[in-house]
Amino acid sequence: MRYVPRLPRLASALVASHLPAAHAADMAAGAGNATAVLAAAIVLAALILAVPLSLRVLRDWQAARLLRDAHEAERQATERALRESRARYEEVVESVNEVIFRTDSSGRLTFLNRAWEHITGYPVADSLGRELSGFLHPDDVPAARTNLEEVAAGRRTECHCEMRLRTRSGEVRWIEAAGRAVHDGLGEPPGLAGTLDDISARKVAELTLKNLNQELESRVRVRTAELEASNRELEAFSYSVSHDLRAPLRAIDGFAQILEEELEDKLEPSSRAHLERIRKATQRMSQLIDDLIGLARLTRQPLNRETVDLAEIAAQIIDELRAEEPGRQVEVQITQRLLVNADRNLMRIVLENLLRNAWKFSSLQAQPRISLHAERDRDRRVFCISDNGAGFDMAFAANLFRPFHRLHSNNEFAGTGIGLATVQRIIQRHGGLIWAQAKPGQGAQFYFTLSN
Repeated sequence: MRYVPRLPRLASALVASHLPAAHAADMAAGAGNATAVLAAAIVLAALILAVPLSLRVLRDWQAARLLRDAHEAERQATERALRESRARYEEVVESVNEVIFRTDSSGRLTFLNRAWEHITGYPVADSLGRELSGFLHPDDVPAARTNLEEVAAGRRTECHCEMRLRTRSGEVRWIEAAGRAVHDGLGEPPGLAGTLDDISARKVAELTLKNLNQELESRVRVRTAELEASNRELEAFSYSVSHDLRAPLRAIDGFAQILEEELEDKLEPSSRAHLERIRKATQRMSQLIDDLIGLARLTRQPLNRETVDLAEIAAQIIDELRAEEPGRQVEVQITQRLLVNADRNLMRIVLENLLRNAWKFSSLQAQPRISLHAERDRDRRVFCISDNGAGFDMAFAANLFRPFHRLHSNNEFAGTGIGLATVQRIIQRHGGLIWAQAKPGQGAQFYFTLSN
């Protein structure tokens, strides 16, 4: 467009250059030549008429050129964007660790990314055109072909399976295949597009874990058999102890009683005291044998869970204790409806041991008190049996639930040292915990929990 303003100036200059020349010729000839003037006029008119037409042609040519340049720039921009998009797509496809593949309707590979070479060792160019099933382990080929046929036939929209792949070096690797049917839009039967993920490390870990589990199960069976044999031996020992030790104990107690009765008038006080100590020792030994057998049986006794009211059982035990010692005045507080899911017989053993201990160790108090209640500790319920009796030093609490370990002598409070060990074993069989808090001379609190 910058050339257009120059055209009128050019035409004006041309006319101006002709006019002086024509005028000079006319003046030189005297009268002038009419023909030359007419010719000059015609040329001048032609030039004047040609200027607008030339301008219109030039404008049209420039507009067409600008439009063509715009279309060319747009085409180049589109091609550049397409190349960049294709480059990004190829960069993403080639950067993933999984194999991205596509097959035609006959199962032949038509596309693979570079991950194929990394996993299989086969070049992509050599693999295209070959059936995917040709790279699989022979045992997995039938299943793979069946999956491909079902997807191609439309019976399945996609498939997921684990297969073994043979690499170029002969190694067998596990792969997880995921694919779905794809159409090319030309009416051809569908092919398959998807991914192949190398899961060899995971399969090795699974097989290792499986072997470890099998080995562990084998060890458990062996240990279970050993434990059952040990339990049978323990049971036989229990019966042996029950039979072989009870007979001598009964004999000792019986002969001591005979001596006491036959020599009643002849016994010195010291001799009579010795006989009483002998009889009490044999009775305590007999009780200890009974407690040991009961403790051993707890591990074999089946756990029959049912809804149990601990308050009801505790009230029955307190009534029995009052009947045994009607002269004692003990303040007892029991929270009602302490419902649990547990073995009734075993929970009675727990409560009887704990309540009898509370009853026994509070016997020296002027106003003995015993209570049974429940507390809420976060998401669990904690039961507590407390008393204001003798208590104990918490420095020795670690031995509290060990068999035969007593924190008080028989001269203070009688016992065998088996009761709390029995209680702990029952609580543990119910999936619970038991612990105690106490101070010497200020009583004790025994806490326990039970699982559902």
